[in-house]
Amino acid sequence: MTEQITQMASSLDALKIKIFADGADLDGILKLAANPLIKGFTTNPTLMRKAGVTDYKGFAAELIQAVPNSPISFEVFADDLPEMAAQAREISTWGPNVNVKIPVTNTQGESCVPIIETLSAEGVSLNITAVFTLDQVRAITAALDDGSPAIISVFAGRIADTGIDPLGHMRDAVAIMKTKPRAELLWASPRELLNIFHADSVGCHIITVTHDVLNKLSIIGKDLSEYSLETVRMFYEDARSAQYSIETKELLDETAVAAS
Repeated sequence: MTEQITQMASSLDALKIKIFADGADLDGILKLAANPLIKGFTTNPTLMRKAGVTDYKGFAAELIQAVPNSPISFEVFADDLPEMAAQAREISTWGPNVNVKIPVTNTQGESCVPIIETLSAEGVSLNITAVFTLDQVRAITAALDDGSPAIISVFAGRIADTGIDPLGHMRDAVAIMKTKPRAELLWASPRELLNIFHADSVGCHIITVTHDVLNKLSIIGKDLSEYSLETVRMFYEDARSAQYSIETKELLDETAVAAS
């Protein structure tokens, strides 16, 4: 597996996975939209709040107008399931490229599978988010309509934070979802650029990546010896800029001899 990923990392051309950009900075999104590697966009209320967004629908309208041909996910924020479903129907009218994000449960732990089943049957393009367990993947997959597109966002990065290797977990999720050919598995919350190649290697359809990680795309395949030298030079120049100094015994002895 490690050797395979290393070989894949030498070129982005080998990737089958779709890369989505995750964020709520409109200027950053517009720049990324010009990159042919970026196939879609995701956001959530937390990212929007951090970016200073105060008008949810207004921001969504700006974003949809800016990238009308790329899939974009917007999340409901109700906690009551009927209201959540009503918000989902409203969001789905904002544009033909919109996926509606529905959490796997509400804040009380109540499963959202019943409204996922209803909305999917209505043809709403869904993105089920905050998914962690394979049981959740099974329940969601069973609820999806065969004819409706859907994304299941499994938070592989957060799973890894608990000490569990997410590779096998995500591979199993891909297998479970094969019964619904219009459903796509999304690797959510990646922690490093290598996760793109991890996700691709196990058959994930999509990975959503934050802007700071996407900024590292340019160094894929970089010569490691060159990278090593650049790092040494960076440390050296930073030490010089900070005017750090260490008086060693050898230096003091040389200074004393020179003065005598």
